[in-house]
Amino acid sequence: MSKDKTPRRPRAETPKGFRDYFGPEVTERKAMLDAIAAVYHRHGFEALETSAVETVEALGKFLPDVDRPNEGVFAWQEDEKDWLALRYDLTAPLARVAAQYRNDLPSPYRRYAMGPVWRNEKPGPGRFRQFYQCDADTVGAPSVAADAEICAMLADALEAVGIDRGDYVVRVNNRKVLNGVMEVAGVLDPSDPEKFAHERGIVLRAIDKMDRLGVEGVRALLGAGRKDESGDFTKGAGLSDAQADVVMGFMAARRDTGAATLAALRDLVGASVTGCEGVSELDTIAALLDAQGYGPDRIILDPGVVRGLGYYTGPVFEAELTFEILDEKGNKRQFGSVAGGGRYDDLVKRFTGQSVPATGVSIGVDRLLAALHAKGRVGKPAPGPVVITVMDRDRMADYFAMAADLRTAGIRAEVYLGNPKQFGNQLKYADKRQSPIAVIQGSDEAARGVVVLKDLILGAQIAANATLEEWKDRPAQLEIARTDLVAAVRRMLG
Repeated sequence: MSKDKTPRRPRAETPKGFRDYFGPEVTERKAMLDAIAAVYHRHGFEALETSAVETVEALGKFLPDVDRPNEGVFAWQEDEKDWLALRYDLTAPLARVAAQYRNDLPSPYRRYAMGPVWRNEKPGPGRFRQFYQCDADTVGAPSVAADAEICAMLADALEAVGIDRGDYVVRVNNRKVLNGVMEVAGVLDPSDPEKFAHERGIVLRAIDKMDRLGVEGVRALLGAGRKDESGDFTKGAGLSDAQADVVMGFMAARRDTGAATLAALRDLVGASVTGCEGVSELDTIAALLDAQGYGPDRIILDPGVVRGLGYYTGPVFEAELTFEILDEKGNKRQFGSVAGGGRYDDLVKRFTGQSVPATGVSIGVDRLLAALHAKGRVGKPAPGPVVITVMDRDRMADYFAMAADLRTAGIRAEVYLGNPKQFGNQLKYADKRQSPIAVIQGSDEAARGVVVLKDLILGAQIAANATLEEWKDRPAQLEIARTDLVAAVRRMLG
């Protein structure tokens, strides 16, 4: 008779494509998001927190892989009825909210939202299936003044978290201008918007890859196609040389000044009504930003910005960090994009049947946090709590009273709750917690009404550099009256 097999223990590992965030990372992210939220709040935007779960129908077709509907999200069917999914971004839930509560919300409705989103995509280095987004949107404002405000607010947010002026640029374009260029190039028919839709999709994706593929790579994708270094072939849009020249001319239309760029774009769009409207909107945005003091050192007009998503209908923008970092091979490169957005006037229409103007921006939280690390603005170990050591188990109430006094004064503090037998282990614990101070009170100190404060940071420095005689003098240790605990800890922390 065989013995029952011992149940297999589950593996202690995070699922593929996911990660865990520990104390310092969570604290840094919260501090960054709080700074951004303060900027949004100052501009009159209100916070919104939506459910992490939406119906697949509400999320719509705007998924990572348009060729695999519903496969870009984590979805399940409930009671053989609706399919539900974890939200893919924060924009689709906003569209649902704007439609669902349209009779209750002010119009325009200005909101910001921050939180995790989930994408059922193949994970890779630095590419996770769960990540944070930070969005701000205005729903119900048809004027491009709303787009200009979003761009200005994005610049303010970057500076608020520690990105210096000169280390970033917000680049602005208009999809209407690109549509006008495509009309001139013969791949857009205003009377039949669906005609050439496949070719336009390839053109958009090609332009969006300019930074990675360069002029030759984009040109190849506009034509017959491109073979990459591995030999894989990507079919192109099939444009003629003349058609490709028009598109490439659009991408090279940026000039030294905004006025010169606008003039070049006017020449490119020719008689296209849509294209001319787009150029006019860019002119208005530039004037509004200039009136507020947002010059080319912060925000510029750049035809190279197209944004890949198909739901953008007007102005589009992208925040790029311009300082250099070293890649994994040790080569210098610019950090790149950390935020993007634009106008999407047709997204709410899916629910209401009526066009509702909307514009917004999404900040890549993890990328922006990585940028702050690269600039040395975060990443320094945050001090841990003051640790109250335990010398006598029977006096736990006294130790908790000390912690309470410190907390009431706004100082982080905790009582050691492990096995107090080995005092050395308590100090090792305090070191691992990066505690600045250990509070020590044995029975002798209690009888005299005093406590000992051990400066763990200075103590570590002395241990590394001081002579034996200096160490014996214990300059990093101080005996004070119990009644002076809070004041003495404040002085030592200072």
